Amino acid sequence: MRSGMANFSKSNVPQFAVDVYQNEYLPEGGREVNAIVTVTATGGGTVGSAVAAPHLYSPGQGPSAAVALLVDCSGSMDYPPTKMRNARDATAAAIDTLRDGVHFTVVAGTHVAKEVYPGDGQLAVADQTTRERAKQALRRLSAGGGTAIGTWLRLADRLLSTADVAIRHAILLTDGRNEHESPEGLGAALDSCAGRFTCDARGVGTDWEVKEVTGIASALLGTADIVADPAGLAGDFTRMMETAMGKEVADVALRLWTPVGTTVRFVKQVAPTVEELTGRRTEAGPRAGDYPLGSWGDESRDYHVCVEVPAAGLGQEMLAARASLVIPEPDGSVQNLGAQGLVRAVWTDDMAASTSIDPQVAHYTGQAELAQAIQQGLDLRKAGDIDGATAKLGRAVQLAGSSGNADTAKLLSKVVDVVDAAAGTVRLKAKVEEADEMTLETRSTKTVRVKK
Repeated sequence: MRSGMANFSKSNVPQFAVDVYQNEYLPEGGREVNAIVTVTATGGGTVGSAVAAPHLYSPGQGPSAAVALLVDCSGSMDYPPTKMRNARDATAAAIDTLRDGVHFTVVAGTHVAKEVYPGDGQLAVADQTTRERAKQALRRLSAGGGTAIGTWLRLADRLLSTADVAIRHAILLTDGRNEHESPEGLGAALDSCAGRFTCDARGVGTDWEVKEVTGIASALLGTADIVADPAGLAGDFTRMMETAMGKEVADVALRLWTPVGTTVRFVKQVAPTVEELTGRRTEAGPRAGDYPLGSWGDESRDYHVCVEVPAAGLGQEMLAARASLVIPEPDGSVQNLGAQGLVRAVWTDDMAASTSIDPQVAHYTGQAELAQAIQQGLDLRKAGDIDGATAKLGRAVQLAGSSGNADTAKLLSKVVDVVDAAAGTVRLKAKVEEADEMTLETRSTKTVRVKK
């Protein structure tokens, strides 16, 4: 069943809608309620944070924004020498994509972080002159030194915070492992930057650690991907910057209210990627919590909400949860985006009604299992557990086929030989290209939407 409501329709502001898909019927004694909450923002185009901060909005220009470009300049970027050149070209392409009026900076990252442009702890404001000067400064970039990504992120945070803007975003490129900083050091940097800016992370080549790069993007509500061939960097950076320039509202949160006796079991994003949000909840008053959704342009995302309700008798019904959208303010107040959806529970002795699974819930449960099966299978393969890896990756092939996730099925076929996709029968390939395995791992959380 689908339910939804949206009434946020001021002119020149994105209109947010919330739709809920669920089977609300539970058997006698049933307590677990599952729902897919679809959030959609439309009609923004040239809008900005007029939603939450009118002074940060320039009519016809989009929201005020600040962008930090973090470029790996460690010694490994010289192998091969074309890698550094491709990184410079990609950063220049991203700078060309900045719209006039956007604040920006370029940071060179090694075992320390250095400002490349404009310098002096400032941000430049994009126009024809500053874009040209920034590209000239890129020519001075050279490779040498180690890798400490936490220092890059902390400098980006300091620089981005100097601008009174609606959207703060970083694009991070690395080609190696974070060897000159402890995992705890990187973790502390991510904790301090979370909620302050979003970050897209890219690994170039095959000498970087997938879990590091995906962990950075996950913590900072951005995207992660591999660019196996450095020649593809410019196109990827341009697309990332175009997406960043299309963001219209920052710091949106899903507010979930539940009645007395009801507990939230989990909240996870399930499209366009699987992202666990349960542990990111911040309390928002009695029986309510906020889950961060990051910055939004014209787009739609799906979230799986699971709550446990008190047991009730046949024929009874209750509101199990209410989902709404807000922008939390630093002073504790919120801007309500005017869209909400209701998750319901109805107890029935109709077996057909209470045992059917909503198609949206079933589909995304499978997509989440698919992502997990791939990650577990690749970890077992690295650990030398051939039987375990074969079983998990076989299940992944089965799930990818049944759900129509053709992109993931294609990536899996480069790591396993598929004997019977429907049965999940596979053989591990004896020789796998490192780039193919890393691509599968990096993109394992990408999902396909259910065909409505």
